[in-house]
Amino acid sequence: MSSTLPIETILPDLKHNLAHESAVVLQAPPGAGKTTRIPLALLQEQWLRGKSILLLEPRRLAARAVADYMANQLGEPVGKTVGYRIRLENKISADTRIEVVTEGILTRRLQQDPELQGVGLVIFDEYHERNLHADTALAFCLEAQQVLREDLKLLVMSATLDAGAVSQLLDNAPLLSSAGRSFPVSVSYHPPNHERQSIAAHMSRMLQQILSEQAGDILAFLPGAKEIHQVQTQLLNDLPANVSLHPLFGDLSHQAQQAAIQPAPTGQRKIVLATPIAETSLTIEGITVVVDSGWRRSPQFDPRSGLTRLTLQRISRAAAEQRRGRAGRLAPGHCYRLWSESQQNALASHTPAEISHADLAPLALELAQWGSAATDLRWLTPPPAGALAQAQQLLQQLGALDEQQQISAAGKALLQWGTHPRLAHMLATGQNLGWGELACDLTALLSERDILIHRQERDADMHPRLQALNLFRKQGRKAALQCGADPARCARVAQLAKHWRQKLKQKRQIPPEDAAGILLACAYPDRIAARRAAQNERYLLANGRGAQLTSAPAGADYLVAAALDAGQGEAWIHLAAPLQRSSFEQYLPALLETREDIGWNKHEGAVVAEEVLALGALRLETRILTDIPTTQRLAALLDGLRQNGLEVLPWTPDSRAWQARVQSLRLWFPEQNWPDCSDQALLENLEQWLAPWLNGMSRLSHLQKLDMLSILRNLLDWSQQQAVEQLAPSHYQVPSGSRLRLEYNPGASPVLAVRIQELFGLRENPRIANGKVPLCLHLLSPARRPVQITEDLANFWANTYTEVKKELKGRYPKHDWPDDPLKATALRGVRRKKT
Repeated sequence: MSSTLPIETILPDLKHNLAHESAVVLQAPPGAGKTTRIPLALLQEQWLRGKSILLLEPRRLAARAVADYMANQLGEPVGKTVGYRIRLENKISADTRIEVVTEGILTRRLQQDPELQGVGLVIFDEYHERNLHADTALAFCLEAQQVLREDLKLLVMSATLDAGAVSQLLDNAPLLSSAGRSFPVSVSYHPPNHERQSIAAHMSRMLQQILSEQAGDILAFLPGAKEIHQVQTQLLNDLPANVSLHPLFGDLSHQAQQAAIQPAPTGQRKIVLATPIAETSLTIEGITVVVDSGWRRSPQFDPRSGLTRLTLQRISRAAAEQRRGRAGRLAPGHCYRLWSESQQNALASHTPAEISHADLAPLALELAQWGSAATDLRWLTPPPAGALAQAQQLLQQLGALDEQQQISAAGKALLQWGTHPRLAHMLATGQNLGWGELACDLTALLSERDILIHRQERDADMHPRLQALNLFRKQGRKAALQCGADPARCARVAQLAKHWRQKLKQKRQIPPEDAAGILLACAYPDRIAARRAAQNERYLLANGRGAQLTSAPAGADYLVAAALDAGQGEAWIHLAAPLQRSSFEQYLPALLETREDIGWNKHEGAVVAEEVLALGALRLETRILTDIPTTQRLAALLDGLRQNGLEVLPWTPDSRAWQARVQSLRLWFPEQNWPDCSDQALLENLEQWLAPWLNGMSRLSHLQKLDMLSILRNLLDWSQQQAVEQLAPSHYQVPSGSRLRLEYNPGASPVLAVRIQELFGLRENPRIANGKVPLCLHLLSPARRPVQITEDLANFWANTYTEVKKELKGRYPKHDWPDDPLKATALRGVRRKKT
């Protein structure tokens, strides 16, 4: 066993801290040897006598590789001292003391045995990836440690991590740091030639360039399998004979993964095209050059729509450093970053925790089974309350939680299937109906990548996939290829389906034609969809969201959308199965409800009442109701009024003027508590001031009967109504004797539009509101054309009138324009001057 690994220098401190503390945090860069050296080094510790180590690895590929390496170090086969347990694979024996597990496996083990009997240490490796299962398992371990197992030890390890925050989470656990074993890695930046250059095209061009610039093997990071296949296609015929191309992602066969990991034969070079799976503990032999696209594909869950959308996102600076380090494991290396240096500075520091944007239905069910609320557990990043509430609502709809959010017997049964609660519910229903084998096939198809790799007509239909899977089972690889399926993916799906079929109780019934749709509806009741009238490709989902098919499955009137992309507007349906209308009542009666829908119909401009047979937002049958309860009719009418705005009411100039007068008094006399009569306030308080006047009304046209001025006056008591007339009169009598209308605009002085001659003899601007507010005078010519606006009449007479008089005298020579307007008599109407 090697003694030159950098991690060796901190092993004494690590052993000491673990012997005396309940938890330790270890930060060590790639190449330090933490993943494979530490578990072996701790086996003989006194506190671990008779106990085992659980080593949590985020990825299946890494779990296998780590177990293989440690077993080889001991000169033993995997499954003896060192073993692993991942989905569908188990190499464990009675002698196993180091068990490498993936995250879901650890959560299952904790639920079945919260004390983790026989386990002395749980190691969380690569914790910086912040997967949902890792956060959940750590929260469970911390509570188990506090309540059940004080002697249980926890070790959280990472290369790039906010170690201080993790230490604080673990009750200020000791924090150890190790140097790495790496060689210098130079970095260069190579942004795309133009914004529209695709990730695959950019990567292909750079790889061809790098082959002539660098020696050694190349590791290229791409967002996902899609881009990997694109680069393979573009490079396949353009590579030198001594260069081999190897994809590396989670769904590959074990043999294909090993081919990518193993060193190239002597005299050969290899290019490994990898997803983020190659960022961390997985060692790929021979790599001295890393080419980083800078992108990752991440699922983002929207609790408002209940949909998950795969989004292309920039990696974090921490992830970029992880990738760069892969080039310096064996010798000095180079990292080509396919973005600009300025973009590097804009990257987020760390990858967001999955718990912050994931579908939390699995977590909600795990929490219910564990028996603790999320708020009772310790999290580095707590689950968002909104997403968790949405997940609990879904689980109630599936019957997994009761009204008190406690797990039901059905919910406990769902956990035994070891898959998403939606799919587990489908499996349980399929078993009960005797369609278990079909349910297993559907679950496996939805759990893995699409087996149809070639675009086919009606490729959104689930049935061609079921047919391809069955053909693969019966006739093998060739038959799968003939129907456009990938044999390797078919094999994976068939293996997974077999895993669930082995759990079925013997009960077989011949399924109906739309059995796939019925079963999918059990998993996705919120995604049952009805076709919109005369539009084959557009549907309305039961959750109220609109959706479009990428291509229609036989133009079904009803279908179930099993795979959706949330999209920017309507969702896109990528996978669906048709469903018969008659199946709702026979197989899905619990989803149906008969309700009375009383509401505002904007097209008719009226309150409409219907008895509706509905499935969520889908209205399957309707019957018009004529007898509408008064309270509901009134509420719907007011809702319609709010939708249309107050403009639909029969306002008159007098009623609008009265509204402005009261609003002005509210500003001038705040101490007098004048009511708020603004449109906004009126709209918010329709129930108080307008509803009593709407007896028997149900349409917009009925509102035209209303007397708005009388209704508004009723907002005031008798004394206030009198005060309005006194303090904010509708008219004002000028010196000529004319009684002229005032124009009120709250926030400004009231306006009096008056001919100049009618103010002769008046020295100052008139005032209202007990002399508090001056009027703004709009001075008019004899023809009532604007001449001057003033709030200082005295200044107008003294300084401006003379010039105005000259102009008016020339335009209206037959009118009297005195030299001294203050001594002249105000004229009412038009009086000719004396000759």
